[in-house]
Parts: sequence; C-alpha cells; structure tokens
Amino acid sequence: MMKREGLVAVLSGFSGAGKGTIMKHLLDEYPGRYNLSISATTRKPRTGEADGREYFFKTKEEFEQMIEEGAFLEHACFNGNYYGTPKAYVESLTKQGKDVLLEIEVQGALQVKEIFPDAVLLFVTPPSADALKERLVGRGTETPEEIKNRLAISTRESRLMEKYDYLIVNDDIEEAVRDVHDIIETEGLRTSRNRLNIEEMRSELQKFAKGEEKL
Repeated sequence: MMKREGLVAVLSGFSGAGKGTIMKHLLDEYPGRYNLSISATTRKPRTGEADGREYFFKTKEEFEQMIEEGAFLEHACFNGNYYGTPKAYVESLTKQGKDVLLEIEVQGALQVKEIFPDAVLLFVTPPSADALKERLVGRGTETPEEIKNRLAISTRESRLMEKYDYLIVNDDIEEAVRDVHDIIETEGLRTSRNRLNIEEMRSELQKFAKGEEKL
C-alpha cells in the first residue's frame, strides 16, 4: 500500500474567524486522520494538564537553549511566557506519514514557512468585515475597547493574507471544514510528498525492464 509523507497544515486568521471551531470539526469528523501539534511553553502547568499532552513544559533556561539550537518552527513570548512549536516533534510525525495541524498567529505561521517550506498555510476569514465585527460582539467576552483592538490587529494581519497558500472563507462551518480537508487531501498528492512511492514504482518497473518478470 502506497504511503506518502505527512504534511504540516497551518491555520491562521482573524480573531473570531472560527479557526478553533474548524480544527475541532476536523478532529471530530476525521478521527485518527489528523494530529494536533503540541507546543512547548515556560508557563506553569494548570490543574489537570500533563507534560507531553497539553504542552511540553520547559524552564525558561531550557526554552532559550532550544531557541539557540534552532529547535523551534516558530516561537513567541506572551505575557512573560514563551510558547513555541518544537521542530523535532513535528518532523517525527510527518516522517510517520501523519498530517500535523497547527493553529498559530500570522507571524508564527510565516516563521514556519521559512523553516518548513513544504508547510501549507491556510488563512481563515469570515465573509466580510461586518461579519467579523458581529462575531466578536456576539461572543460577549470582551469590552468594546478590546473588540476595537482586535479589529485593529485584524487590519494589520490582512496585509499578509497574500503570503498564504489558500483562503478559507468561513461562512458555513461544514463547508469550511470540507474545504480545509479537501485542500490537505489534494496537497498530499503532490509528487514532492510522494518520493518514496515514486522510487518504489521505479524499482518495481525495473524488473520488467530487465526481463525478470514474465508477461
């Protein structure tokens, strides 16, 4: 049975665009098909969290050493704590033929693309700016000032949308999930991700070329 190399799919997008919902639906609708990347962090574990499950918990010294060694696909600092995607963990999954999903912000996604050029970048957006504002207001979790700040961030992020490979318009969640899944399925057919299959086919055809197999 032919088996391709796994790929890295990165979902980014505006706050309120529905990235997390799409990720959840992908995992629910295609069980065992996708693998979520686990990030490393220097923040303390919360109740119920386990090392290697929710996060790889590191000390500040360990994390900074990993940065020096180039061990992250991307990393950033939020509220005094480091967060990053370990390169070795992701590569170990793709070498097993597993597809890895990352949900990260725009700058982190572009870092991943620099280090992992074969990564597939998908930008998630609502159908309009008004729809984005309505979703943020509808969540009821933020003040008007916080919503204003999020929309300002979205304005800046929109300037980088062309750097992504695909645009996912999340108007209907089921359709958006199908779009993401179909893109990943199609990307998996690229010859660059099927080198082993190509070499295996070439090797098998040599038997006929050498006359070792009867017709």
